[in-house]
Amino acid sequence: MTRWPARWRVAGTLVVLAVAALAAGCDTLGYYYQSVGGHLGVMARAESLDDAIDAARNANDTRLAQRLTLARQMRDYASRELKLPDNGSYRRYANLHRPYVVWSVFATPELSMELRKWCFPIVGCISYRGYYDPQDAEHYAKDLRREGFETYVAGIPAYSTLGYFDDPLLNTFVYQPEGELARLIFHELAHQVVYVRNDTAFNESFATAVETAGVEQWLAQAASADARASYQIYDSRRRDFRAMLLHTRDKLVALYRAPLDEEAKRQGKARIFSELREDYAQKRAAWGNYSGYDRWFDQPLTNAHLAAVATYQQWVPAFTALLARSGGDWTRFYAEARRLGDLPPAERDAALRRLAPPATEVTPPPQPPPPKPLSAQSPDKGDTGR
Repeated sequence: MTRWPARWRVAGTLVVLAVAALAAGCDTLGYYYQSVGGHLGVMARAESLDDAIDAARNANDTRLAQRLTLARQMRDYASRELKLPDNGSYRRYANLHRPYVVWSVFATPELSMELRKWCFPIVGCISYRGYYDPQDAEHYAKDLRREGFETYVAGIPAYSTLGYFDDPLLNTFVYQPEGELARLIFHELAHQVVYVRNDTAFNESFATAVETAGVEQWLAQAASADARASYQIYDSRRRDFRAMLLHTRDKLVALYRAPLDEEAKRQGKARIFSELREDYAQKRAAWGNYSGYDRWFDQPLTNAHLAAVATYQQWVPAFTALLARSGGDWTRFYAEARRLGDLPPAERDAALRRLAPPATEVTPPPQPPPPKPLSAQSPDKGDTGR
């Protein structure tokens, strides 16, 4: 496939967004304006890795120079060993002087785990809305709450432009532990391999499966013993944390499907969230008072918090099974994933279900009459999800 020069791809994308904005309302126009301006601001700060490493060394910033060198090794490994795209993505570095690149807003109804979706040109419909300014994200979340939605604003360290731009390494994630840094680079590059419009669960589950297997391979082949041991501890905690959240989410889905009145559901919801906090306190103690997830609990919890976890995990077992069925051959695995992505939505879900049961599915409660099921999707980023 012909790869157009970066300036042409940038110009083409901006034209598409501009045309879409002209056909949209004021709110959407403002959103596109901040999206385009925010991303161009990120790109304007980027410099080549060679220049960034030289600048870090000249400033006696040994730590940054080492992290950028490590990230370059991971980037080369991703294309050479994992067969991920060999392009300009993550071969430049930008210091944004802020902790996250964007802040994403997730929203659900009060008694549902179904995330609200927003539809855009190029990417299709997705279950979150991203802002480059945290105050803009909080303002929009406040508007949604006035409409009756529950909201969750999550800081996001990285995102993918699906190959339309050469995404740079950022200060928002380059200092993460070795395994985490590799995980993030592999995840975002995976979005350039397979992306299905209007199916966030498919896209994020695929990228999560790639990152998980890719990091295991990196750690086994290229990392030190200390890095492997450190990541095992970190990953064990994250798996426990996600399992706890997904279990709580499944209890809420079952509650909302039950033939109960709204007040009974609200009481059950409050009880389940209280149990989640108790479970976390026990986990935290078992982890030796590790505080890495405290920030997630230092806020009022909502359906949106838990719904935002599920999308990244829903079909991970299916993609993991597909990779195994492909004999660990990455090229074959990507081809099979593309084939699944080309199927109509119902056939796609059925094919994934045949590979492995979804990670976040619960059986409706048995009381007659059987309740009508709700659809549900979601995500998680960084320490508490991506």
